[in-house]
Amino acid sequence: MSVVLFISDLHLSNGSPQTYYFHEFLARLSPNVSALYILGDLFEVWIGDDDLDDFSLKVISHLREVVACGIDVYCQHGNRDFFIAKRFQALSGCILLPEEYVLTANKRRLLLMHGDTLCENDIAYQRARKWLRNPILQWVFLRLPLSMRRQMALQIRRKSLQYTGAALPVIMDVTQVAVNRVMTKHHVDVLIHGHTHLPNTHTFHLDDTVVERIVLPAWHEHAYALVLGEDGGFSQLPIF
Repeated sequence: MSVVLFISDLHLSNGSPQTYYFHEFLARLSPNVSALYILGDLFEVWIGDDDLDDFSLKVISHLREVVACGIDVYCQHGNRDFFIAKRFQALSGCILLPEEYVLTANKRRLLLMHGDTLCENDIAYQRARKWLRNPILQWVFLRLPLSMRRQMALQIRRKSLQYTGAALPVIMDVTQVAVNRVMTKHHVDVLIHGHTHLPNTHTFHLDDTVVERIVLPAWHEHAYALVLGEDGGFSQLPIF
C-alpha cells in the first residue's frame, strides 16, 4: 500500500518546537509513504540559499535522508520562504513545484497550492506580495549582504505581525470566487492548501459536481499530516 502525505505552514526556526517535531515526523515516516508534499512556509523565514547556518543545514540533511530512503519530497513556496531556490533543491533532494500544481495520485486529481493567492479580499497583502515577487527586486535583494537581508526580513516580519493582528479574519481568508475560479481552471474536485491557519474540510457544489477544499493546519498548538490513502480516501496523521 502506498500513501501520500501533505503538510503546510511549519514555520521552522532555530530552536522552535516545530523543528523538533518535524525531525521526529520525518524519522517516523513509514515505508508505505511514497511522497511528501510541503505546501509552503516550511521555514519561518528564508532570505536566500546562501544563508546556510547549522539550523538550516540540519533541516536540509533530514530531508535528504528521507529522499535517500525512496520517499519523494516536494515543496511549494509560501509567503515566508519564496526565496528557496536551486541550491536548496540540490542539497535537500526536494523538488520545487509551481504555485498551482495538479497532482494525479491514488485515484484522485488534486490541486495543490499554498493558498495566499486565494485571499483576494486582503488587498494590502496582495499588493505587498506582487511587490515582493518582482524578479528585479528579488535580484537586488539577493545581492545585499546577509546581515542587511536579515534585518530587512525582521522588519517585514514585525510589520506583518502588526497587520495580521489588526486585520479582520474574513479579510485574511480565501474567497469563494477565487476558489471556484482556480478549481474550474484546473478541472479538479479537490483543492488542498494552507496559509490561512484555519484547518477544515469544506464541501460545496461547483457547477453540478460536489467538490472539496481541504485546509491544512499550521504547526502551532496542534498539527497533523493529511494522508491520501491508496483507495483515494483522506485521513489525518497526528504529529503533535
